[in-house]
Amino acid sequence: MTINTIFPVLERALLTLWIGGLWVVGFVVAPTLFAELPDTATAGSVAGSLFTVMSRIGLMCAGLLLILGWLQHSCHARRWQVLIITIMMVLIVLGEYVLAPMISELRVAGQVASPRFGQLHGLASSVYLVNCLLGLVLLVIWKDAGSQDGGVQHHKSG
Repeated sequence: MTINTIFPVLERALLTLWIGGLWVVGFVVAPTLFAELPDTATAGSVAGSLFTVMSRIGLMCAGLLLILGWLQHSCHARRWQVLIITIMMVLIVLGEYVLAPMISELRVAGQVASPRFGQLHGLASSVYLVNCLLGLVLLVIWKDAGSQDGGVQHHKSG
């Protein structure tokens, strides 16, 4: 295996971990927690912890994807992918380091029924959904370095 074959495999693994994790945590695990746990405070706390883990995974994967693109000299050819990854990183930072602390502060203050809590939670949910959708777009448009056709290999029959 050469470095040219390792990089695309590593990129696909990072994309799978990041984007798959976003969808599984946000649309399978979190709803299941709220459906199965009798205490919504506990469900919310566990879900919040999982979203924090996914934020860290997202920042790590995004950073590594950008570094791998740079190492392959493919950032210009992948300008749309780089743009989407950058937007997703900004959304992660907004959700995890701006909105989550504000939501947590209201939770600690016992204001989970307040309109402000609902607004912030709704905004955080929207940011997460946009990130999930951008992740799908990223998967659809992803091109391996040097590829003109998105990495699809064509085999001749015969």
